[in-house]
Amino acid sequence: SKMRKRETTDSPHSSTDLSEGKEKLRLKQEVGLISGVSLIAGTMIGSGIFMSPEWVLHHMGSPASSLLIWAACGLLAMFGALSYAELGTIIKESGGEYIYILRTFGSFPAFLFAYTSVILVRPAGLAAVCLSFAEYAVAPFYPGCSSPQVVVKCTAAACILLLTIINCLNVRLATSIMNIFTAAKLLALLVIVVGGLVLLAKGQTQSFQNAFQNTTAGIGAVGVAFYQGLWSYDGWNNLNYVTEELKKPEVTLPRAVMIAIPLVTCLYLLVNVSYLAAMTPSEVLSSGAVAVTWGDKVLGSWAWLISLSVALSTFGSSNGTFFSGGRVCYIAAREGHMPDILSMAHVRCLTPSPALLFTSAMSLIMIISGSFTSIVNFFSFIAWLFYGMTISGLLYLKIKKPELPRSYKVPIIIPIIVLMASVYLVLAPIIDQPQIEIFYIVLFIFSGIILYFPLVRFKCHPRFLQRVTLHLQLFLEVAPTTRDAN
Repeated sequence: SKMRKRETTDSPHSSTDLSEGKEKLRLKQEVGLISGVSLIAGTMIGSGIFMSPEWVLHHMGSPASSLLIWAACGLLAMFGALSYAELGTIIKESGGEYIYILRTFGSFPAFLFAYTSVILVRPAGLAAVCLSFAEYAVAPFYPGCSSPQVVVKCTAAACILLLTIINCLNVRLATSIMNIFTAAKLLALLVIVVGGLVLLAKGQTQSFQNAFQNTTAGIGAVGVAFYQGLWSYDGWNNLNYVTEELKKPEVTLPRAVMIAIPLVTCLYLLVNVSYLAAMTPSEVLSSGAVAVTWGDKVLGSWAWLISLSVALSTFGSSNGTFFSGGRVCYIAAREGHMPDILSMAHVRCLTPSPALLFTSAMSLIMIISGSFTSIVNFFSFIAWLFYGMTISGLLYLKIKKPELPRSYKVPIIIPIIVLMASVYLVLAPIIDQPQIEIFYIVLFIFSGIILYFPLVRFKCHPRFLQRVTLHLQLFLEVAPTTRDAN
């Protein structure tokens, strides 16, 4: 029931293994250091830094404490990424948390992660970022009033379809777009930083006098402020999803992390200082979109540049989210936790096109239904639940299997801090403000049990699925892939 693979001469760029007398198809190693830095930084810098500062300030109550939260979020993202870098040099496979949970804890918890991530978390995150892109992209056409929801949703859907085409055609094209948009959004943030420094030089420092006044000290409030800040840092782990597509992963992975995350953290802190230099804390709190308000105050007639920058930024971020999100689906299928068709790659383009198409379809459903807002609000809850599980797997490998070869080692205190933070971030909102939505999310995660035992554990596959897989293979021109030799 497998489609006949093409001869080697038809696909000169694919990796081959002729020891069995036939070609083995695998994804190309196209992601170098610059593309790696762009994938991390480009996904992290989305709509968050342009929208979240007011909410961090709202929950913390004072400018100085909100800046401390931004710095702490950057440090936590750095610690998490360094821990993941060691995991990536021990387990040199794509798939991020999924593959690490699979290799350390086994099939069942890995399936629950894949099921939740592929059907709920990744498509919801992608839909949210594309909708924020659409809001900013269509806003100039409706001055003085809110944009019609139909137009916003159609623009977001068009964005997803465009990203699908780009990512299915060519890995190099997708990474090139990532590099260009990362450069554009870094330039936009630098404009805000320079504007803020000019204002500070002119003596506009009133926001920083008595900067700790009115600070909130509640456990729940700090936890929610962390959620808002960490939403802006989300993407720090993206390179681990594409480990097999990295050139020299044992070197590229730690280096890219060490360049990208401190760069983003410094920019975020400077941008927040710039916002507070241009506006009083009460003005920041009353602003619907803090970056746009900053643009109106500082840039005057050039304020439209900020709206354009946010649109470019969110498009670039959604490209990074899509690029890595499709890989989770692809790797889970390759391990037998998703339908076989999703583990295949296009015979000429060498991209995991069926997995990308499936992620795209799920995201479109969420955009059309428009009922995913509550899911996105609890995105951090699910994310840190699985981050904590992944980090505990690293601690297990460090203590029980220190003999495993690894080119990079992180001091054991760092994953311990990340594990403690993830436990706090999961429990604090539940204890402080228990909400029924969290119960629904946990229920959804464990609903995977119903699918796991018949389809994965006992492999009860209906006969017609094989026929459907064969027809889809022929239609999509895809073939099974092999793992990277590493």
